[in-house]
Amino acid sequence: MTTTTAAAGGVRALLRLEGAVVLGVALAAYAQYGLGWGVFALWLLAPDLAMLGYLAGPRVGAALYNATHSYVGPALLLAFGVLAATPWAVAGGLIWFAHIGFDRALGYGLKYAAGFGLTHLGRIGRADPW
Repeated sequence: MTTTTAAAGGVRALLRLEGAVVLGVALAAYAQYGLGWGVFALWLLAPDLAMLGYLAGPRVGAALYNATHSYVGPALLLAFGVLAATPWAVAGGLIWFAHIGFDRALGYGLKYAAGFGLTHLGRIGRADPW
């Protein structure tokens, strides 16, 4: 298996704390500008649908997962929502930010193509016994 580099120690803790802050800010902003908590609950896990890409293999799965778990997408959607005064885009961006922040706070980072459990925040799940 290919070895990967992951954050460790204080850097890993700081990145997880950063995720928790992103989650908290996104929740606070959504409470002010959102479309209701039912909409929030409905869409919160939508980015995880990208994990279906793993059915096509780890390289495709990692690419799709990372595309939906990078801060770039929600930042662009939120900027569009603010600039175009489009409430659904503001809400979508905030929900997307909350999802990513929650994942990062729990230690689920961006994926390496070498396997689902290998992330920039370290290994998730049980280690391969072989």
